[in-house]
Amino acid sequence: MSKFSLYPITLDGSDTEAKREEIRAYFHNTYDIFEKIFEVLKDDKVFYQKSEPTRHPMIFYFGHTATFFVNKLINMKIIKERINPEFESIFAVGVDEMAWDDLESSRYKWPKVEDARAYRKKVRNLVDELITSLPLTLPITQDSPMWIILMGIEHERIHIETSLVLHRQMPLENVREVKEFNICTHSSEAPKNEMIKIEGGNVVLGKEKSHNLYGWDNEYGEFSAHVEKFKVSKYLVSNAEFIEFVKEGGYENTEFWDDEGKKFLEISGVKYPTFWVLQDGKYRYRTLSSVIDMPLDWPVDVNALEAEAFCRYKSKKDGVLYSLPSEAEYRLIYEHAGLRDIPDFHESRANLNFYHYFSSCPVNEFGFNGIYDVVGNVWQWSRTPIFGFEGFEIHPAYDDFSTPTFDDKHALILGSSWASSGNLIMKHSRYAFRKHFYQNAGFRYVITNTETERKGDIYESDKSVSQYCEFQYGDENFGVKNFATECAKIASRFAKNHKKALDLGCATGRAAFELARSFDEVEGIDFSARFIGVGVKLKSDGYIAFTPKTEGDLVQKKKITIEELGYENLKERVSFWQADACNLKPNFNSYDLIMATNLIDRLYNPRLFLDSVHDRLNRDGVLIVTSPYTWQESSTKKEFWLGGYKDESGKDIKTIDTLKEILRVNFELVHLQDLEFVIKETSRKFQHSIAEISVWRKR
Repeated sequence: MSKFSLYPITLDGSDTEAKREEIRAYFHNTYDIFEKIFEVLKDDKVFYQKSEPTRHPMIFYFGHTATFFVNKLINMKIIKERINPEFESIFAVGVDEMAWDDLESSRYKWPKVEDARAYRKKVRNLVDELITSLPLTLPITQDSPMWIILMGIEHERIHIETSLVLHRQMPLENVREVKEFNICTHSSEAPKNEMIKIEGGNVVLGKEKSHNLYGWDNEYGEFSAHVEKFKVSKYLVSNAEFIEFVKEGGYENTEFWDDEGKKFLEISGVKYPTFWVLQDGKYRYRTLSSVIDMPLDWPVDVNALEAEAFCRYKSKKDGVLYSLPSEAEYRLIYEHAGLRDIPDFHESRANLNFYHYFSSCPVNEFGFNGIYDVVGNVWQWSRTPIFGFEGFEIHPAYDDFSTPTFDDKHALILGSSWASSGNLIMKHSRYAFRKHFYQNAGFRYVITNTETERKGDIYESDKSVSQYCEFQYGDENFGVKNFATECAKIASRFAKNHKKALDLGCATGRAAFELARSFDEVEGIDFSARFIGVGVKLKSDGYIAFTPKTEGDLVQKKKITIEELGYENLKERVSFWQADACNLKPNFNSYDLIMATNLIDRLYNPRLFLDSVHDRLNRDGVLIVTSPYTWQESSTKKEFWLGGYKDESGKDIKTIDTLKEILRVNFELVHLQDLEFVIKETSRKFQHSIAEISVWRKR
């Protein structure tokens, strides 16, 4: 077993104390590796550099994985107090080029690196203490507090690999050699690729929740498909094989590129793979921290668009139709190779888990029953866009790990790479990226008659999101008017100025669009990317489609366009952001209106929001709070309820009275009213509620 990187723990066992020690060792090993890879950066000044424009500076990633632990532990009510609210806000949300990713540098005041290091140390101590003290029974299940610890560990394992990609994209003068990070030192003539026959068969993907290894939400459930027999390339495409495409004008000949690929070429201006370096008319190769002579027999590193273009080029050249493998075809390749899942698979058999190298190696070094690098060396792009299997369910601690990528724009990567560890090297793991993203990824090609499997279509299938779409965009029921539009009308009536508004807890975004009828700029914020994704889609694609439940497992398909809603000329006024209402970034400020719609009784600590909301409003700004006051411990621990209980003297504590107490210093209460709303659960079951609306003007 590698001394550098431990294998992930299993969830089962009989000795809880021994399991705690396994988890502790795995956690500290993960934390150590993550901090070690940042030694590649030449000095602390480099932490504030971006390796490429669509990413944050490296200081963000250094802090992000530690704040992830705290934010998830707070979210799941495992801990009550934050370590550093400012850090846990600015380091919270990463980047996948989603509309709600905030890359505007002026909005961030990055901390000193030494302060980030000190913060990481505090988080290390907190997590170590929790591992030894949290309740633990075996096997560890998804509702166990320890699952959240494992989630944080595996999240950091992902960022070990993705951060290494970013370090590798840094200018050479910003990085340095790290003694322990040995790259492969041998290379020779590349082997000639050939096709290997793979028998077809029925494939079943997915795993059960009783599986003994940690998994992300997209791994669970089931998907079955029949795959016809096909042929697969014996080797990953090497630098030598790909260089023919480059020399024969592959990047200039647009017939090899689809529309997305052409856009990529136009924006990037690339003429060869990102980790190739053209020096004195010769191509050389960028490793983590150096440039070496081109290793022709190592796999080429490309994005999915480049891989697809190569397949089209080769198809034309050979007169045979080549494509990237599908996820189901890859499973048959995996089975043909006779591979076993970890921990039974020994890491010495492949270039993964940092066991051999901190780089790629020759494509003919690690073979499996006649096919090489089925796992390890570099990831392999597929033609399959990621989707949720039948039975897919989000985990409440990380409800937007997968669902924002179920958009037909994120292609699965298969196998693993030299920098993969933890869940990334498990049989059932599923990771997907936008096609123009670079990872430690290359490809192999197949000749196949099997169509690409796709699950579902353009319709939103998430049950809770669809229900909220019906609530905000669907039919009115029992004569009760649309709640989002009515709230927006009330807000607009009481607002004195109409430059900038915040719809906090915006859910699927209807009220944000409605506010844009009277405000120059509206920002919609929600904790869940699943929900704000609806508003983003309406703005960018011009429609939303969802499937409200009618009866049992039956659903109705609904589609609504931006023209039907009358927002086509308002959409540019609206933007959506993912954030925690209890710990907002400082840049969310200068509002004439803040509307918190049915929010306060769903916050883990509503006082954190209310105590500082006045600082985010302009003079004469208006705060509107709506809520049915349905306090529940699943959302808010009882000690943080604002009402709905008796105090120690037996007095009834009501939410409106607590709101008055908290807000009276900075606000004047100017209006109170009730407003009905109806949420449709099925065709024959509805929730009929009454929210109290309180309108507060800043003093």
